[in-house]
Amino acid sequence: MVEVLEGDCIHHLRSLCERGEQFHLTFLDPPFNQGKEYDLFEDNLPPETYWQWMEQVCQLVYRCSAPGAAIYFMQREKNTEQVLRVLRETGWSLQNLIVWMKRTSAVPNINRYGKQYQIIAFATKGEAPRVFHRLRIDAPLRPEHRQPREDGVFVTDCWDDIRELTSGYFAGDEALRTQGGERFHKQQSPIALLLRIILSSTNPGDRVLDPFAGTGTTGVVAEQLGRHCVLIENAPRNLAMIRWRLEVQRPADSIDRWRHYYRFTPNLDQIWPVEDALAWGREKQMALFEERSQRLKCGH
Repeated sequence: MVEVLEGDCIHHLRSLCERGEQFHLTFLDPPFNQGKEYDLFEDNLPPETYWQWMEQVCQLVYRCSAPGAAIYFMQREKNTEQVLRVLRETGWSLQNLIVWMKRTSAVPNINRYGKQYQIIAFATKGEAPRVFHRLRIDAPLRPEHRQPREDGVFVTDCWDDIRELTSGYFAGDEALRTQGGERFHKQQSPIALLLRIILSSTNPGDRVLDPFAGTGTTGVVAEQLGRHCVLIENAPRNLAMIRWRLEVQRPADSIDRWRHYYRFTPNLDQIWPVEDALAWGREKQMALFEERSQRLKCGH
C-alpha cells in the first residue's frame, strides 16, 4: 500500500510523528540547492538556511523512525561534509558513505578532476541496523577478470552498476516524458537504485518513507516488494504523475527484470517473495484490455 501526502514535508513529518508512525527506512533525496527550477520551491537558498532545513527534516525523520531504522541521504559530492554533520547532529549513526558512480560522461572542470558520482550516506537510528541484507549480484565481468564468479559478488559501498536516467538515449523507456518527448523530471531516480536500497534495509511488510517523493519511484518499488510506503510531495504535477504511475503500472516500472541479477542472494525468496508479489503491469494491463474488450462488445 502506498499513501501519498500532498504539501510541505515539515508539516507532514510532524503529523506522522504525532500519529505515532514508526518507519523502518527513509530515502532522502531533497532538492540540492543548486538553482534548478521547481514548481513550489526556491532552489537557491542561503546555505545556512538550506542546511538548517535539512537538519529539521532529519530530526523529524529520526523521531518517526523505529529503533535500528535506516536512512539513505543522497546529495552532491561537494556537500558530503554537511551531510555527515547533519546526520551526526540529529542522532543518526553512519554505517556507509556510498559512492554512486554515474555511467555517463563526467561533468568537466578546469581546475579539478571531472565529477562523476553522487554520495548516499547510509545511517541508522542506533549503532546497528535493525535489518541489513547482504545482497549478492551477478556483477559484470571486468577486463582483468578471466572467468565470472559462480555465485556472484557482494554489493559494496561503490555502486557502479546502476545507470542514472540521462536525458538522452540511455534513459530508455523508464524515463517519464511529456507528450512532446521531453523528460518529465530531470532528476528521476532509477528503479534499480530504490530496489537495492529497499531490498538491503527492509523486510516485507516494513514501512518506507520518502519526504521528497518527486515522481514516486520509491512507492513504485516498495509496493511491488510488499512494503508499505508513505510519499510526501508538494508539486501538483509531480503528485499527478505519482498517482498515474501507481494506477497504470507501466511495464517499464516493473522490478521483475532485476530478479535474475540478484539471484545469488541467499535469502532472496524471503526479502523478495515472488508468489505474493504484485505482478506489476501485467495484471493492470490485462484488466484494461478486458475492460476495453467489454466496451467494444457493448458497442461503446
